[in-house]
This record gives sequence, structure tokens and C-alpha cells, in this order.
Amino acid sequence: MNTVPLRKLPSLVAAGLVLAMAGVGTAGVTQASAATTTEAAQVAPPRGKAAATSSPLYKTGTLARSNCAPGEIQRGSTAAYKHFLQAFTNCLNRAWAAEFKQARMPFSKPRLRIITTKRNTACGRWLTGASGVYCSSDRTMYMLITKTELRNPSPVGIGRLMAHEYAHHVQQVAGIMPWYGQVHWRASKAGKLAYSRRLELQAECLSAVFMKSVKDTLPVDEAYYQQIIDWFGEKGASIWPQNDHGSSRNQARWMQRGWDYGAAAACNTWNVSAKYVS
Repeated sequence: MNTVPLRKLPSLVAAGLVLAMAGVGTAGVTQASAATTTEAAQVAPPRGKAAATSSPLYKTGTLARSNCAPGEIQRGSTAAYKHFLQAFTNCLNRAWAAEFKQARMPFSKPRLRIITTKRNTACGRWLTGASGVYCSSDRTMYMLITKTELRNPSPVGIGRLMAHEYAHHVQQVAGIMPWYGQVHWRASKAGKLAYSRRLELQAECLSAVFMKSVKDTLPVDEAYYQQIIDWFGEKGASIWPQNDHGSSRNQARWMQRGWDYGAAAACNTWNVSAKYVS
């Protein structure tokens, strides 16, 4: 992949990319065929480890292309920024609700709170530098708008950040995050980091899956998105004080998988060798 110096990415895009944070292999993957689920009865999702390793979401096939056009963000306009966040969340709601229906699993939307100052959430203190947080305790995405971000807003950069935080809600509703919370709590320090990497890398992959689904209408320029992936491949790990989000190489790896396959089946970070989630 081509390397892209940070200075060549718009400043807000870089900020949005770098500061995405979450709560608390490349194994051979083929695109699963979409199941026919017309009015099929919902079934209880897997529980425990199976929720992560054998989710029905891995069998739904390619995420359907979405007619998502939340519009531009006028520089310096908080109102326009808020409108974009709300409209983009609606796009995410429609896409993932349809995916859960395909998987015959119940789904509920997350809450969205748009804030202009850092604040505590139901999950604890706001972490330094974060632009977005998903809190599983109240199933809320907290999106921070700052003056710095308003100076150079990028729909693609902001969209990628929101899709990452929303992916944590997908993990929550699918039963992945509840199981993660249990095993993370009992694990050693090294084990906690290892579980966190699998959670975060899956969210990054699912974010790319969604961004691929809206590339024609957001729109998302493929060459530009490749620059974003390349940036992560160089700088992604340097943002975090400990290795809880994965190496730069693996962050880029899972972003690339999500983009290339466009399906949740590509994002099963729970069944791969540790070297792919290091």
C-alpha cells in the first residue's frame, strides 16, 4: 500500500481517525450467501463465547448498499455538523437494523448525544483526546464537536469515526460485548489487552464494512479511503498509551478486510491466531 504522510490528510480527518475509541488473521473468509428471511421469526442470539465466535451476523453476506446522503458540513457551522451526525446515525440505524433482521436477531437503536464539551458518561470519565465514545451501560454514542474540528470537517473522516462507535453498539446488541465484559473482567492485565484488541479491531473492520456500503452516496472516494487505511498502517498504534487497539499493521489489516469484503463475515477477530490481533 502507498504510504501517505499525516500532513496530507485533512486535519479533522486525521483527528477523527486517531481519536476513535470504544467502551470499557487473516483466516480465509468467503462471503456468505444471504439467507432468505422474509418475515422469518426472530431467534435468540448466541450467548457467551459463541456470540463472538459464531454470530449469525457472519452469515448474512454483503452489507446492502445504502442510499445514505447526509450532506456536506459547512465549515464553522455547529448546526450543520449536528445535522450530519444525526443523518449519518439514521443511515447506520437503517443498515444495521436490516442486517439484524437478515440474521433473525432482535435489534434496538443506540442513543446519540452530541456534546460540545468533554463530560463524564455512564461508563466513567471522558478520556483525553477522544472525539467519540460508545458507552454500553446506557447504549449511547457520545459525539464531541470542538472548535478545532469545525475548522476542517470531513464527512468521510467523521463517518468512519461514527461507524466505529456504532460498531460497538452492534457488538453490544449481538451479545459480543456482554461476553467480552465478563471475560475481560476476569483476565490478567495481558489478557485484558488481548481481549480489547479483538474487540477494537472487529469494530474497525465493521466500520469499514459500513463505509463500503455508502461509498456511492456519501460518497467515499476509494483512493482517499485507501489513504486513510495506509495512515492507520503507519500511525494507528502510536495514538494509544498501551496496546489495546492493535498494532498499526493489524489496524490497517482489518480495515482493509472490511472494505474489501463488505461483510461482517470478514470481521470475526475472535477465531483467528493471536498474531493477527497483536
